[in-house]
Amino acid sequence: MKQRAIVAVLAAAVTVPLTLAGCTGLGSKSAGPASAPTSTQKVTLTVWSAFSDRELKGLGDAMDGFHKLHPNITINNVGNQDDNKITQSIRGGTAPDVAISFSTDDIGQYCGSGAFQDLSGYISRDKVDLTKIPQATRDYSSYKGKRCAMPLLADVYGLYYNKAMFAKAGITSPPKTMSEFAADAKKLTQYNADGSIKVAGYVPTPGFYENTVQALSPQFGATWEDGRGKSAVATSQGWKDMLQWQRSQMTAMGVDKLAKFTAKAGQEYSADNAFETGKVAMIIDGEYRTAFIKAEHPGLDYATAPFPVADRDPSRYGTAYTTGTIVGIPKGAKNAGAAWQLIDYLSTQTKPLVQLANLLGNVPSSTDALGSPDLQQPAQFDTFLKLYGGGKLENNPPSPNGGAYIKVMEDFDLKYASGGTSDLTGGLQSAAKQIDASNALGQ
Repeated sequence: MKQRAIVAVLAAAVTVPLTLAGCTGLGSKSAGPASAPTSTQKVTLTVWSAFSDRELKGLGDAMDGFHKLHPNITINNVGNQDDNKITQSIRGGTAPDVAISFSTDDIGQYCGSGAFQDLSGYISRDKVDLTKIPQATRDYSSYKGKRCAMPLLADVYGLYYNKAMFAKAGITSPPKTMSEFAADAKKLTQYNADGSIKVAGYVPTPGFYENTVQALSPQFGATWEDGRGKSAVATSQGWKDMLQWQRSQMTAMGVDKLAKFTAKAGQEYSADNAFETGKVAMIIDGEYRTAFIKAEHPGLDYATAPFPVADRDPSRYGTAYTTGTIVGIPKGAKNAGAAWQLIDYLSTQTKPLVQLANLLGNVPSSTDALGSPDLQQPAQFDTFLKLYGGGKLENNPPSPNGGAYIKVMEDFDLKYASGGTSDLTGGLQSAAKQIDASNALGQ
């Protein structure tokens, strides 16, 4: 995730219900879960993912462990297959047996349309213990009670900070509240002689790197939906707190100055990343950043911590946004029974999860794997393991139309925070109406 954090980039918004072909193949015509092939039946499973090169090979290595347990099942490991291609194959009746998606935003469409098959029968039959997966992770791999996917590794978001800059500024510990965070950001920001930003303590601009509405909203206690399934962006105090905080930070630093600074900042997924090159002192980012730093700037003196939370509820410290990769059986899969065996192996067994976590720099999605002695990650990675197992994970809810509601909030967040409007209440009410209308069309 860039590796998995590219989730949002690779997401393919499916805007109309899928026309689906029926299942065929081993056990697929039965009303219940498909039976696994016998040990004498030769089966070839086709697995699609968006992985490529080193990562695709690593996935293949993990699946080799499954092949050793089931020598009658051969795996055709096909990479560079994003959500658009997966969707097209389902529509065209040429779906793979197993599909790995980087987009949790599309789970509502995959489950709701039947594009991914319901796994509940398999889970019940094989007594899979879902409690070993955190609730937020279970939530982003199911929709309205229908589980059509299993999680395969997770992203968890926290604070990255430059230790050398902290020491120079006299900051002795990472901030825990937004007021502390703002004060530290001010101390850490450096300006050039012409008044332009030389080093940003933190870039509050919405959409800069992982400074997204999904990642930040949990830190303010902002909720997406109310108890009736309607948008809560106009009624949840957390949204007002978040947008007002962002606006105050952008105003203090200078909207135009921030625009010029971000325009010159290096690409997020490159060795020129502004945090990695010392142009930004603090960022919000996922655990995968540790792998990038190790590969691109191994000498960087940095540390990680939970991201700060709103002052009105400091007990929320330790809250973190999570997302991840999902894996399912597409409608039309020829070998559904064997496909489930592979999914069960990859998503619930410690060995393959740790193997993939080590390769990709992501958090293993089963809590059993969090304490594995075989996890080989830098010390800064521990923060994300603790956050994942800490009981305070949050995720944006699945919807019938993918991430359309996120885009609505992204647009208003940037407009308000950068001073494009002063009508916070009216803007949030308008956003809520847009989200509800869009969701109603997607039902």
